[in-house]
Amino acid sequence: MVEENNPTPVTQEQGVDIENIKRRLDMLDQRLDNIDSMVTAVAERVMSQPITLNITCPHCGSNIEIAIIGTRKPKK
Repeated sequence: MVEENNPTPVTQEQGVDIENIKRRLDMLDQRLDNIDSMVTAVAERVMSQPITLNITCPHCGSNIEIAIIGTRKPKK
């Protein structure tokens, strides 16, 4: 025979925990959206102009220059 699985009622404490988890997931989603927006803005900026990074080696003190040049397809 098949037993019926009746869901147990959610207690008030479990309801509060579920609401906290939902709130935290919403906050995480908003943060990830903000990070995505920032990364997109930086990528668009990099693609429109050359960037040069000057880094000093912490061990030997020599300067290292890294040039990043992007190309952007013309918009139609």
